Amino acid sequence: MEQLNISEVYKAAEVLQNVARHPKLIGVTKINPEAQVYLKPENLQYTGSFKLRGAYYKISQLSDEEKSRGVIACSAGNHAQGVALGATHNGIKSIICLPAGAPISKVEATKALGAEVCLVPGVYDDAYRKALELQKEHGYTLVHPFDDPLVIAGQGTIGLEIIEEMPDVDAVIVPVGGGGLISGVAFTIKTIKPNVRVYGVQAEGAPSMADSLKEGERKKLDSVSTIADGIAVKEPGINTFEMCQKYVDEIVTVSDDEVAAAILTLIEQQKLVAEGAGAVSVAAAMFNKVPIKGKKVVCIVSGGNIDVTSLNRVITRGLVKNGRDCTVTVILSDKPGQLSKVCSVIGDLGANILAVEHKRNSSNTEINGCKLHIEMETRNQEHIEQVKKGLRDAGFQVEN
Repeated sequence: MEQLNISEVYKAAEVLQNVARHPKLIGVTKINPEAQVYLKPENLQYTGSFKLRGAYYKISQLSDEEKSRGVIACSAGNHAQGVALGATHNGIKSIICLPAGAPISKVEATKALGAEVCLVPGVYDDAYRKALELQKEHGYTLVHPFDDPLVIAGQGTIGLEIIEEMPDVDAVIVPVGGGGLISGVAFTIKTIKPNVRVYGVQAEGAPSMADSLKEGERKKLDSVSTIADGIAVKEPGINTFEMCQKYVDEIVTVSDDEVAAAILTLIEQQKLVAEGAGAVSVAAAMFNKVPIKGKKVVCIVSGGNIDVTSLNRVITRGLVKNGRDCTVTVILSDKPGQLSKVCSVIGDLGANILAVEHKRNSSNTEINGCKLHIEMETRNQEHIEQVKKGLRDAGFQVEN
C-alpha cells in the first residue's frame, strides 16, 4: 500500500458528512472506577456498525466504469451492510459473500439494503476466497472489509471525531479483527496527536493480529472460535499488519466470558446493545487488560448487530462472570428440615434462590446423603463467597 496521507482521511470525512452518523462520546461511565472511560457508540451507526464509513467511502471513489460492473464483498455481516447501503445509494449492483454461519439478522439486513447474498460454508476466510472467484469471473470491484487504503481512510474518520471532541484524550481502545478499524484510527490519532496511546483488543479465540505482532510477521490461525463473530478473522491484512506495527501501542485479548460481561454492563449501565465484536474494547477496560488507571480513555463500541436469539445466552454468561448468577452444590444428610435450613441461610444473607435440584443416591455421597444444586441470584463475587461461608459456618459441606 502506498503511504496513507492524512488528507485522505479528511476527504473521507467530507464525503461521509451527510452519509454517516457522528455519534457523540458518552461518559464519564462507571465501566472502570479507576479511569475516566468514555464510549464512542458506533453501534448507533445507520447500519449498526462503523463499517459503513470505510465501505461507503471506497465505493464513492470508484470510476464510472467500475461502478457499471458492480461491486463484491465478503463479510461476517457488518461490512456487508455497509457495502449494500453504499452500493444501493450510488445505484450500483452489489454481491455479498457471507459465511453460512453468520447471524440471520445480519443476512436479512444485508438483503433488505439491496444486495444479493451468497452464503459460503465456513468462516470469513472461506467467504473471501469465494468473493475472489466471483470477482475474476464477472469483473466486479472487490470492496475489501479491512485491507484497502480507502476503506482504512474511511474508518479513520472515527479517530478524527474523537480528537475533535476530546483533544485531551489519553488513550483509545479499539476492537480488532482484520485490522481496518484500528489501522485507520491509530494512523489518524498518531498523526495528529502522537502521544495518545492506541490499544487494540481481540478475542482469545481469534488472536490473529496479536499473535502476528508478537512474532513479527503475519500469522494465519488454523481455526477461530468466539462469540465475537465480527472479529473472527484467521489472518490479518498485509497493509493493516504493517500499519499496526507502526502505529498501535499494544494489542491484548479478552475471553468470551469477559465479552459477555461487557455486553451486560453496556445494557444495564448505558442502555446500549453491543455485539461481541463491539464490546471487546469495553471488556479490556473493565478487566484492566490495558494500563488506563487515572487516564481519560475512549472505548470504541464498534457494532451492535447482535443476533437476538443469542442475546439471552450472552446475558446469562455475563451474569455469571459478574457474580450476579451462581450455582453452588451443597452435600448434606437426607433428613427432614435440612433443605429448609439451607434456604434460610441463603435468604438471611440476601441471595435469591432461582432453582433447586435435589439428588439422592449420588455415587460420590454417603448412603444417607444427598446433593443440592442451588442456582442463586447474587450481587457480586464477594457476595457469593459470603453465602458459601455462611453455609459452611452453618455446618453444611459446600462442594464448589
